[in-house]
Amino acid sequence: MRAVLAIALSITSLLPTRSAAQETPLRAEREERTSIGGQWFLNYRGGEAGGEDVSRFGVDRGYIVIVHRLTDRLSGRITPDVSVDREGDGEGDLKVRLKYAFVDYAFDDIWILTQPHVEFGLVHRSWLDFEEHVNYYRVQGTMFIERNHIFNSADYGFTLFSMLGGQMDEEYRERVNSRYPGRYGSMAIGVYNGGGYHAIEKNTNKSLEARLTLRPLPDVLPGLQFSYQGVYGKGNDEGKPDWTVNLIFASWESPHLVLTGQYYWGRGNMRGTAVDDDGNALPQNGGSLFAEVRSRRNGLSLTGRLDLFDDTPDISDDEKTRFIVGLAYYVAGNSKLLLDYDAEKRRGIDSYESRLLKFSVEFAF
Repeated sequence: MRAVLAIALSITSLLPTRSAAQETPLRAEREERTSIGGQWFLNYRGGEAGGEDVSRFGVDRGYIVIVHRLTDRLSGRITPDVSVDREGDGEGDLKVRLKYAFVDYAFDDIWILTQPHVEFGLVHRSWLDFEEHVNYYRVQGTMFIERNHIFNSADYGFTLFSMLGGQMDEEYRERVNSRYPGRYGSMAIGVYNGGGYHAIEKNTNKSLEARLTLRPLPDVLPGLQFSYQGVYGKGNDEGKPDWTVNLIFASWESPHLVLTGQYYWGRGNMRGTAVDDDGNALPQNGGSLFAEVRSRRNGLSLTGRLDLFDDTPDISDDEKTRFIVGLAYYVAGNSKLLLDYDAEKRRGIDSYESRLLKFSVEFAF
């Protein structure tokens, strides 16, 4: 009897259990469909800003990116965002809020629309994700249009994205840029609350925002693109001031050189704060130039940026000028070390509003 029992136990131990036979493959499949990434910006800055001396270490932003593909067409993303609380009882604390929380549905190609997909929820707006994948220096600070409070990168609503006319070849995607690699360009159009991802909606108005990017000569000048971004809506204020944006943007990308230039004109801003004493939206305009010279051999890059912004065009010689020069060392991928000098001045005023020397670290995976 003991021998029979021993043989039975031995056979049982060799049989696959429910956990081994079913749960392990399911778990492996779930893991394959889920990706986790991150990005954070650390820095030291010294100099002067707002008439005061500055010397501090800090964490500018920190993102955790979790993406899960539920089906071949349906996926979702959630991105907690760590930033510094700059007001109230928690001033100085690092607080966590959501930057993105959306579902994404992919469609079949439609005519010239290649890999169209739509995000719904707390989504990418139509512009800044595109620009930030041409100018990879968000670690320096916000892009020109966001830095001047016109709009930011995420909002509640939906965005339809698509490439145009197929994709650039594999060599271009590997050596130059794999993001938004439409052969003839790309587009994005969306409807949003309008106030941005960290604002409470103060009216019922929705903003319509759209980007169209064209790559006119994909075989001759593959790195050349021209873009237009438009916004029509109301500022996020109970008074519903007008808010319009016109932005034209030209870019050139190659393995060793990136150039961009943009010009903006419009009225008001997303917050509804660019208004006169009667609550009417004020006209604004400005532009920005950016250049990066890359050395693939040693990972070094030289960067330069010039911003001009006029929030009071009716007053002559009053626009703001900012210039940034920097030296970057790419560690791996887009993770980098950056040393830069950032200065801002308003015309007609002798002193600088800010002059900062910064050392920054971007860690991305």
